[in-house]
Amino acid sequence: MSKIVYKILVLSLFISFVGCVDKFVAPDNSPDDGNQFISDTLYIQKTPVWTGFNRPQDILIGKETFIYVADTDNNRIVVLNLAGHVIGERQIKKPVALAQDFQLNLIVCAQFDTLISGSNITYSAVYKLNMVAGEHHIENAPITRLLPKTSFDFLRPDREYTGVTSFYDNSFYVSRKGPSNATLIDPDNSILVYRKKELSDGSKIDTLIGRVPLLEPLGTGLMSANNISSLNSFSGNKLDMIVTVIGENSFKTQVLEYVRTEDFTGYSNKISPFVTSLMSVAKFEQPEGTTVDIYDNIYVADAAKDSIFKFNSFGDEMESFGGPNVFNSPHAVAYFDKTLYVADTENNRILRFVLSTDIDWFKILMLT
Repeated sequence: MSKIVYKILVLSLFISFVGCVDKFVAPDNSPDDGNQFISDTLYIQKTPVWTGFNRPQDILIGKETFIYVADTDNNRIVVLNLAGHVIGERQIKKPVALAQDFQLNLIVCAQFDTLISGSNITYSAVYKLNMVAGEHHIENAPITRLLPKTSFDFLRPDREYTGVTSFYDNSFYVSRKGPSNATLIDPDNSILVYRKKELSDGSKIDTLIGRVPLLEPLGTGLMSANNISSLNSFSGNKLDMIVTVIGENSFKTQVLEYVRTEDFTGYSNKISPFVTSLMSVAKFEQPEGTTVDIYDNIYVADAAKDSIFKFNSFGDEMESFGGPNVFNSPHAVAYFDKTLYVADTENNRILRFVLSTDIDWFKILMLT
């Protein structure tokens, strides 16, 4: 048998094999024909499935390319390599959100318990783990609790920290929700801003400098902080971010652009309402997490719709997929090296997908 014929046979067998594994056609999620297919693009599920988790609610591809999983109901953060092998873990109560700055510090929204006047009280909390000082072993990383910090913080166990994201300058934002939103001075539904403050000895510490202004705590439209479920930043030298909300709102996933002009400095909506799929009314039901790829395409995990939505940077819908046969309440999504990672929360697992258009068929043929 000639070498060319052999390669053709191997490629044919590979294509047949791909036809047997789990694959999902990108659906049209428009209100008119939601059961129609918009293309022949397939999401191919990679094997093996990563299991051993208990309601994981966030997944992060670290800047050192470790994979961090907020294994929420196992009360731990799990560190894996790209092959899916567990290389470390750290016990932290109910972690729900993860971020990492360029100093490789891991920032975590979680919980902790403490005794106050003889009563055990659970607080939402924000931690920072120094991975460099721990020589990248999460179990050895020094940990600092950033929130709650003040005596007033400890009067508010009903406040929750729900999301975190970091930026190019190592500043980071933390989303917060709670029941008290009548005051404009310090509403519970807010995004807190942390920046580095230099001390007299030259060292720098994380300092809470305020809140992102102009957000409506109970807003049902644009610029809303109504029960924020996640925050996500973009790469590069900018402060733009994606905010998802699960409170009552017509636009539950919004891209906020940081603008500097002579007349205004601050955030505004980058994508106008009604113009694209991302900003169509009631597009999402319960968006819990987002990520972006190297092209600034936006991925949204909608827990109530059991789906992952993909949009280009202008908000036009691209390949979206899912449904109850694929996911059960996905809460987070991450992207690295053409692979999409999904925290399939209620199925207690991490799934990985690659687009059929991203498979290098020629390379496969040449390697056979």
